[in-house]
Amino acid sequence: DINWEVRTKLDDKYVREEPMIRGPKFLVRLRSHMVFENTPVKIVCTVEGFPMPVVKCNKLLPPVLLSLSCYLFFAPASMLPKIHYTKIHITFLDTFGPVFATEGESATLSATMTLEPNLANLQPEAQWYRDDTRLFDSKWVKIETGRGFSKLTLPNLYKDDEGLYTLRMVTKGGTAEHSAFVSVAVPAAPGAPMDIEIHDANRDYVIVSWKPPNTTTEGPILGYFVDKCEVGTENWTQCNDHPIKICKYPVSGLFEGHSFYFRVRAVNSHGISKPSRMSDPITAMDPTEFERLHGGFNYTNTEKSEGKPPGVPSGINASETDRTYVVLSWKAPAYTSRAPMWYYIEKCMADSGAWQRVNTQVPIRSPRYAVFDLAEGKQYKFRVLSANIYGTSEPSEPTGPIQTQELKGVPSAPGQVIATRETDTSVLIQWAPPKEPNNLIGYYIDQCVQGSKNWTSANHKPHKNTRFVVSGLTTGETYVFRVQAINELGLSDESQESAPLTVKAALTTPSAPYDIALLYCDGHSMILNWKKPLRSGGAKIKEYYVDKRRSGTTMWREVHIPPFTERVYKVENLTEGAVYQFHVYAANLAGLGPASKHSEDFTCDPWTMPEPGPAYDLTFCEVRDNSLVVEWQKPVYTGSGPITGYHVEYAKKGTANWITANEKAASHRFLKVTGLEVGTTYVFRVRAVNAAGVGMASMASDPVTAKAVVSCVVDEKSGDIVLSFESCQINEGSKFIWKKDYKEITDFSKGVVIKSEGTHSKLIFKNPDKEDFGTYSVSVTNTEGVSSSYTISNEELAKMLALSYDIRHPVIPLKSELAYKILERGRMRFWLQAEEISSNVTYKFFPNKMGHDVATGIIEFIMDHFTEENEGTYTCQITDGGGKAQSSLVLIGDVFCKSLCPFSRLPLMSLFTTGPHFSEFLSLQIGDDCSVTLVCKVANLKKESVFHWFREDTEIIPDVKPDLGSGVCKLPIKEFSLKTAGIYKATISDDRGKDMSQINISGKGKHDLYFCIDASAVMWLIVFSLIDSQVVEPVEKDKGKYSIVITDPENSHKRTLDLSGDGQYFQYFPSLISFPSEPIPLFIDNSVVGGLPDVVTIMEKKTLSLTCTVCGDPKPQVSWLKNGSEVEPDDQYVVSLDQGRFASLTIKGVSMEDSGRYTMIVQNKYGGESVDIVVTILLCSPLVVNACMGINIMSLSLYFYLQVSVYRHGEKIPEAKPTLTPKTIIPPKLPIEIPQPKTQPAPSAAPSTPSPAAPKAALGRGVKSPTPSRRK
Repeated sequence: DINWEVRTKLDDKYVREEPMIRGPKFLVRLRSHMVFENTPVKIVCTVEGFPMPVVKCNKLLPPVLLSLSCYLFFAPASMLPKIHYTKIHITFLDTFGPVFATEGESATLSATMTLEPNLANLQPEAQWYRDDTRLFDSKWVKIETGRGFSKLTLPNLYKDDEGLYTLRMVTKGGTAEHSAFVSVAVPAAPGAPMDIEIHDANRDYVIVSWKPPNTTTEGPILGYFVDKCEVGTENWTQCNDHPIKICKYPVSGLFEGHSFYFRVRAVNSHGISKPSRMSDPITAMDPTEFERLHGGFNYTNTEKSEGKPPGVPSGINASETDRTYVVLSWKAPAYTSRAPMWYYIEKCMADSGAWQRVNTQVPIRSPRYAVFDLAEGKQYKFRVLSANIYGTSEPSEPTGPIQTQELKGVPSAPGQVIATRETDTSVLIQWAPPKEPNNLIGYYIDQCVQGSKNWTSANHKPHKNTRFVVSGLTTGETYVFRVQAINELGLSDESQESAPLTVKAALTTPSAPYDIALLYCDGHSMILNWKKPLRSGGAKIKEYYVDKRRSGTTMWREVHIPPFTERVYKVENLTEGAVYQFHVYAANLAGLGPASKHSEDFTCDPWTMPEPGPAYDLTFCEVRDNSLVVEWQKPVYTGSGPITGYHVEYAKKGTANWITANEKAASHRFLKVTGLEVGTTYVFRVRAVNAAGVGMASMASDPVTAKAVVSCVVDEKSGDIVLSFESCQINEGSKFIWKKDYKEITDFSKGVVIKSEGTHSKLIFKNPDKEDFGTYSVSVTNTEGVSSSYTISNEELAKMLALSYDIRHPVIPLKSELAYKILERGRMRFWLQAEEISSNVTYKFFPNKMGHDVATGIIEFIMDHFTEENEGTYTCQITDGGGKAQSSLVLIGDVFCKSLCPFSRLPLMSLFTTGPHFSEFLSLQIGDDCSVTLVCKVANLKKESVFHWFREDTEIIPDVKPDLGSGVCKLPIKEFSLKTAGIYKATISDDRGKDMSQINISGKGKHDLYFCIDASAVMWLIVFSLIDSQVVEPVEKDKGKYSIVITDPENSHKRTLDLSGDGQYFQYFPSLISFPSEPIPLFIDNSVVGGLPDVVTIMEKKTLSLTCTVCGDPKPQVSWLKNGSEVEPDDQYVVSLDQGRFASLTIKGVSMEDSGRYTMIVQNKYGGESVDIVVTILLCSPLVVNACMGINIMSLSLYFYLQVSVYRHGEKIPEAKPTLTPKTIIPPKLPIEIPQPKTQPAPSAAPSTPSPAAPKAALGRGVKSPTPSRRK
C-alpha cells in the first residue's frame, strides 16, 4: 500500500537531502471562508521547504493534520470577518389599499417603489402572499414585476380570493412589505362555497369537503350541490339529487384511471349560488398503484406461491372517522403469486358477533378503503380478508371498537368581543374562542353603525385567528361589532356586541416641538417659547417638559419635574453669564414624544436695552391671492417704555430680503398685508416699537403661500352653491371651522351643510337665498393658523342664484304650444312640438292615447270622444332628463263651443260600432194632456234585433211593441207618480253587439223638473215650458196669495202660496217675503253651471289663470282682492267676466311678489259670498294648483265651492274631485232696495257694489243663499 511505498523511499530521501536544502515557501495560501456560526471550518494551505519547515499557528487555530507539504486546520467561524451585504433601501411610492369587490369581478393590486441604490444586477424579489400563503402565477392569479413596480391581478374573483394580501420586496439586506385586505362580497343569492379539497381519493370514489359562505346579509343556507367534470370535457354533472347540509360529501361511482374536477354550489331561499372555484384535477385510482408501477413493491415469481390463497392482512386501523363513514387501512400480506389479489372487508356492531361483508360486488385492490352508510354515533368492528383465484385467507384480527362521530351541532357563540382603534378607516377586533368549538373552521365578523340594525359582513371567507382588522370604515362614524363561529354544519349564534367605538386613528405620541425662542432674560432666569408639534398623535397635547444643558456638554438635566401646559415657560436658577441650550418634549395620552432639536446658544445675561423684546406666536388668517392677515402675541419684555406699535416684515422663502409691510407702526396686534404675489411663499416676522425705537425681530414664521384656497362655484349637477377649501396642512385631530361674518356657523336648519374629508372641506348651500351674502372664513384647528376667507357680494350671489335656478329647473324649449285639431267621429287631437326630445321623454296628460316622435319633437294626445263634459283647461307637463316644460290650453266658453265638432253630439256607440245602436237617446215627451212618454230612435237593425224596456233594472213589457221598422220606440207612462218615477233604460241587441240608453226621471237628476205632492202622494210633472209664473223683482203690488190648479179628466188639484209677508220661510231676513207654514216643496237643481278647470299648474315666470263659472239673477258682480287690497287691472293683472258666466283673474309672468292671499267677491242685490285663495309661487319647484270653482247666484239660491291644493314638484297629484268648500256669506246692506207700500216711506237704496269690509259669517259647507231662486 501507500504506507509501505513511503517507507521504502526513506533511504533515497536521506541520501539526497543535502542537495535538496531550500527555504520554506507557501505554494497554496490560506483562503477566506464563509460559513454559518457554530459550525466547523476546514482551512487548507500547502507549503514546501527542506528540511521540513516548522509551521506555527495562532493558538486558537491548532494544527490538526501536518504532512510534508499540507497543513489542515479547524477554527470556529466566529473568527472569520463578518460579511456586510449591500443594503438596498426600498421606499413605496404608490401602494394598494383595501379592495371591496363582488364575485365575478376583477381586482388589481399594484405598487411602485424606489430603490436606493438601484442596481440592475441587485433587484429585489417581489413575493405576493394571501394570508401568509405565497401566491404564484396561475390562471387565477397573474403577477407582473418589473424594475420599481409589481402588480397582482385577480381576473375572476371568488370568495377564495378574500384575505390579507401582502407584497414583500426581499433583498439579502432586508425586506420591505405592504399589506391590504381584499373583500369579496356576493349578491342576494348565497355566496359560492370556498376552499374545495379532495380527501382519500380511491379507484372509484373521492371525498369532497369545503367551507360554507357567510350568510349575514343573505338567507340561511339550505344545502349544497356537488358537481363533477371529467378532465378534457366541459360537461358538469350533479352528483347529489338533494341538497346536503354538511360541508363534506363522498362522491362514488367514478371510473378507475379517469381524472375529474369538482365544484360545489350553495342553495338558499333566493336561489343557487355561483359555482365555487373548481378543484385541482384528481385521478380515481388505488393509492398503491403508483408505488406498484414504480417499483415500490417487489414481486418474485416463485412456483411455491402458485395455486395457494394469499396470507392474512395485518395492522388494520381507522385512519379517518366521520359521521357516516370510516376510512380503513391495513398492511398487505407478503404475496409473490402471479395471480391478482384483492380484499374483502367485514363489519359488525361492537356488541355483537354478526359479521357482514361490506363489498360483495366491488373488489378492493388497495390496502385502503372507506366504508360508507354507517350509523351515526355507533361502535363498529372491522376485519379484512385477502383473496385470489385460488381462495380466501383467514380473517385478520378485528379492530377494536371504532365509533363514528356524532353530530354535535354548530359551535357555541364566541366570547367577549373587544374593538380597538387602528387607523382612521379601520378597527382591530379581538374575541375569545367558543367554549365548544365542534370542529371549528373559522369565524365571520359583522359590523353595524350604532343605532341601526343594518349588519354587514366584514369578511366573506372564514377567518381562522381570533383577531381581525376591519377595513373600509367611515372616519368619525361609531360602530359595533359581533362575531360568529362556523363549522361544517353552519354558523353559531352571534356573540355579544362589542362596546361602541368611533373610528379614529390609533393614538400615537406627538411629534417634537420646534423653533425654541428666547423672550426675556434677567441674568438668573430665561423665558422660553416654542411652537407646538405639527402632529398631535390623535389626542390633545397635555403637557410639556424642558431640559437644559451647558453649551459644550452632553448631559441633559430636567428643568422642572412637574410638567406644564403652556408654551411659554420661565427657566430659573441659572448662572449669570453662562451659555445654555434647551430642548422640549410634548406628551399626550399615548406618552412622551421625541425631544425637539436643541435651541441655539442662549447667554444668561440680563436684558437692559430700551427697545422691546421679540413678539411671538405668529399666525395667519384670510389668506388670499394678494393678501393675508398676520396676528401675533405681545412681547414679554417691553423695554424702557410701553409699546406703541408694531412693524411687520416679510420675505420670500429662501431669501433674506426683508420688506416692511407697514411704514406706519400698527397699534393693534394684527395687520393685513397686501401686494403679495399669487402663489408665492413667504415668511413673516414682527418688530415691536416703543419710544426708544424698534425692538428685536420675532422668530420667523412658518412659510405661507399667498393663494386663495377658498373657491365659490355652483355645482353643475345639483345647482348647490359650494364654498371649497383645501388646507395646506392637516394634523391628527384637526377640524374645519366655518364662519359667516366672523361668527361660527351652527345653524344648519336652512339647508347649510359642511362636508370635510382629508384636507378638503366644503360649505354647501342646499337652499340658497338672497340673505346668504357676506364674508365666509374657514380655519383649521391644531395647525399653525391655517385659514382663508371668501366674500360673496350681492351681485355675485344674484348671478349664482340665477345659475342655480337654471341648473335645477332646465326648460325644454317648445316650437309650438299645446294646440288641438278636430278629427273624424268626435275625436280630438291635442299636440305640441318641442325643439328636441330624447327617447326617455315622459309626459303627463289626461287623454288615453299618447305618443311622441323623437325625430320631430312632436308629442300628441288623442281623445276618443270630445263632448260637452270635457270643457276645461288642459295642461301637458314634459320631463326629459333634468329638463322640464309645460303648456296649457284653455277650452272654456266660446272657445270650447267652437272646438265642439258636430260628431260630439252624436251617441258614442254610433261613431264606433257596426252593430245596432241608438241614433237618438232616450228623451221625455209631455203631451198637452200632461201625459208622459219616453221616446228614442234606433238604427242599423236587422230582423234578429231585439228591443227591451227596463225600469230600475226590471224589464217592462209595454202594451204596444216597439216599431223597429221605423226605428222610433215609445214607452207611454200612465199616471206618472212616485211609484213610476225612477231610472229607465232601453237596450237594442243582436249577434253584432248591444247598445243601451237610459234616463233618470226620479227628480234627483239634472233635468229641469218641478214636482208637486198632494195628500194622496200623487206626483204630477210640469216642465217650465208649460208653466212660466215667476215674480221677478217683486214690488208691493205683488203681495198676496197665489194659487195653482192642476186638473186631469178625473180629478183636479189646487195649491195656494201666500206671499203676503206673514210667513216664516225666511229666517235670515224676517222682513222679506215668506211662505205659509206648510209651503209647497220646491226641488231646485243645485249643480255647477259650466265647465270648470280640473288642474292648473304654474311655475315662476308663467301665467296663472283662475277661472270659474258663475250665474245669478240679477247678474252678479265679481271683484278681486289681494291681501285685502282691491286688484287694479293692468297689463299684468287681467280681470274678466265672459258672457256674464265665466269669471277669471289672469296674472301674467308670476313671480315671488305675486304670492299672497287673493279674495274673490261675488255679489248682487240679494247678498253675496267671498272666498280666500292662498297662492304660493315656489322658486325651486313648480306650483301645482288644483282648483274646482263654481258659483250660482239666483234670487232664491246661491252656492259656491272651491278647492285649492298646493303641491311641491315631484309629489303625486291626486285626482281632482269637486267638494263643497267653506265660504263667507255677505248679506246685503239694509235696507234692501224693494218697493214699499204707499203708506210707508221708502228707505234709501243699498249700494249695489259690495264693500270689502262687509261682515262675514262662515256658514259651513253647502250653505245656501237666503233668497229663493227663479228661472226666466
